[in-house]
Amino acid sequence: MAALRDEVNVLVVGAGAAGAAFTWRLASMGVAVTCLEQGEWQSPESSLTALENWESKRLRERSPNPNIRRNAADYPILDDTSIIKPAIFNGVGGSTILWSAHTPRFRPSDFRVKSLDGVGADWPISYWDLAEYYEINDEIMGTSGQHGDPGNPPRTPRTTPPVPLGLAGSRIADALNDLKWHWWPSDGNILTLDRGSRKACNGCGPCEMGCANGARASVDITYWPEALALGAELRTGATVRRVLVDATGRATGVEWIDPTGQEHVTHANVVVMACNGVGTPRILLNSVSKEHPRGLGNSSDQLGRNLMLHPIPVVTGVFDEDVQSWSGNDAFALLIQEFYENDESRDFKRGYEMQVTRGQGPLVTALGGFSHDIPWGLGHHEAFEKFFGHVATVAVTCEDLPHPNNRVTIDPSVTDRCGVPAARMSYELEENSKKMIKHGVKSATALLVKAGARETHAKPFAPSAGFHLMGTARMGSNPKDSFVNQACRSHDVPNLLVIDGSVFASAGAVNPTPTLQAVALRAADLLREDALV
Repeated sequence: MAALRDEVNVLVVGAGAAGAAFTWRLASMGVAVTCLEQGEWQSPESSLTALENWESKRLRERSPNPNIRRNAADYPILDDTSIIKPAIFNGVGGSTILWSAHTPRFRPSDFRVKSLDGVGADWPISYWDLAEYYEINDEIMGTSGQHGDPGNPPRTPRTTPPVPLGLAGSRIADALNDLKWHWWPSDGNILTLDRGSRKACNGCGPCEMGCANGARASVDITYWPEALALGAELRTGATVRRVLVDATGRATGVEWIDPTGQEHVTHANVVVMACNGVGTPRILLNSVSKEHPRGLGNSSDQLGRNLMLHPIPVVTGVFDEDVQSWSGNDAFALLIQEFYENDESRDFKRGYEMQVTRGQGPLVTALGGFSHDIPWGLGHHEAFEKFFGHVATVAVTCEDLPHPNNRVTIDPSVTDRCGVPAARMSYELEENSKKMIKHGVKSATALLVKAGARETHAKPFAPSAGFHLMGTARMGSNPKDSFVNQACRSHDVPNLLVIDGSVFASAGAVNPTPTLQAVALRAADLLREDALV
């Protein structure tokens, strides 16, 4: 069957956090922009949190790991060569459909790790290049929090107050004050006051399952309605197979498959990749041609390399009294950046943050929660009662450093339903990360003990924490060691852009979503300024 052809101006691949922000920004400037997304719309009203068996669904069909979830829109990711497993979602909204909405910004030092601390790579841009775009994104997403943190650059007052600390969070805040460690209420894309049709958070807990109230932001309910109202086009069920090029090596569009198996070719003046740190290199590595034999734009052999994740150990403290740890947003309450910046007295480079998270629901608690063990059979109920509602967990987010052997490749021995080779993640912990983890576990344990925990349980490594995928098409000034320039444009293919977490030159020690959205908004402005559209 012959492929169906059409022509568009700017073509964005991926309708997640970056793709939505970029599309909205261009549409707001009157630019014709079309987005292809291989997944479908999700209904906030059908959130699984309203079901009695939400916890079992969270572990299976709503798992963040596509290899467990196996939705029709998911593609295979071979992870037997990675000690951290992938956590992504394909659909309108991307991984913001299954995220906790914790949104701290990068700090200025995160953009200059090579210059300041002699490791990793510098970005060719600074925090201040993104500052105005952070502010735009905060407004559209609806960021709760408390401005005035002396440890971070100034910002405008948050849209709504921070999520409540809760009983456990308040105890830990008191302990932090006693220790004289810097902490601050977390920024989050969760409304604590009503905003239009979006209702305030009711504290039900499992935010990454979806939010029927719309309190927890996802770009399908923030950016996309605005972008579509401005004239942007969004096509769902579109599985992109490869980016096409002409004889000069310039991108001309993409080849994609619809749910019926019909092939399509969409030509475009500009092609923009926004498929996350695994999906973007997967498609570009599959886009081989005579002009680009190692993958599109990959003369530097940097495409897919330098995969950065966030190694995350967790420590759970058990309290005698009920601290209602089942109540409230489950992923954050307060942020501790006492150990964030580089310290030459330590035996590792760079640093980590700690965030206080809530306890788990009854099923996950019974299965062991974050780090403790509950026996089955004799003594089960007694052990369960000891933990449920009586715990607080400190998660330690460690900055990852880029390494060329930590990477994403493609493996044609396994394909998706459209014949696109599977992505393969290869990732091992470096010595720097191992030392940082050890230090972080010690700090988190000391904090929980200070807060009054009668026992602590540490899990020095969370293998399921592959939700921050960065660095696989990194930004840089030198075409020999980077994939895109400071405007997110490919060094080799000037009308090809990458705007997702793939472009990160460093990982920081905080969640990347607000930073990648700021990068995408800025890239849209620069594209318009360059008169390519």
